[in-house]
Amino acid sequence: QVQLVESGGGLVQPGGSLRLSCAASGFTLDNYAIGWFRQAPGKEREGVSCISSSDGSTFYADSVKGRFTISRDNAKNTVYLQMNSLKPEDTAVYYCAAAQGGWYECPPPAEYDYWGQGTQVTVSS
Repeated sequence: QVQLVESGGGLVQPGGSLRLSCAASGFTLDNYAIGWFRQAPGKEREGVSCISSSDGSTFYADSVKGRFTISRDNAKNTVYLQMNSLKPEDTAVYYCAAAQGGWYECPPPAEYDYWGQGTQVTVSS
């Protein structure tokens, strides 16, 4: 069964850190570009970060640049999103997604083949 499962979300105070995990089963992540997206209540889904399948290049939205780091561990078939210096505006449901192919940049959302179910991140004092 092909699936992506996110974990690591939770409640954290402003300035704190969380590490999200995106574990794949049923397929091998190293052949896929992986993206992290988030959606806050009443807002559209936005791309947060992605890691390419071709050369491992990483990309970040301006709102998280310098605070978030995406990485992959092919041995564990898992991609991570390390989130530091969290802000209340980072509160959202975070999703990972996988797009097959030799991507050198972040694929458009419509190109992703698999999506996880999401994990809630709440930044509040």
